[in-house]
Amino acid sequence: MSRVSNVATPKDEVITVKGADLPLYCPGPQAPLWSMHPRVYIDLSKDGSAACPYCGAKYRLEEGAKAHGH
Repeated sequence: MSRVSNVATPKDEVITVKGADLPLYCPGPQAPLWSMHPRVYIDLSKDGSAACPYCGAKYRLEEGAKAHGH
């Protein structure tokens, strides 16, 4: 299963997420050690985009992909 956030992302860049990457959490499993913070799940089900409350990474659901809320 692929995960996003494999490398550090510039603050203004938006990370596009595929449906297969859900549930989405930040930081991803391949994030560099220096960028680690407590794991937080990112909810994209409301409007298809959200930002991490710790590091500010911005995520957007790929066009046509569906986020299934509970």
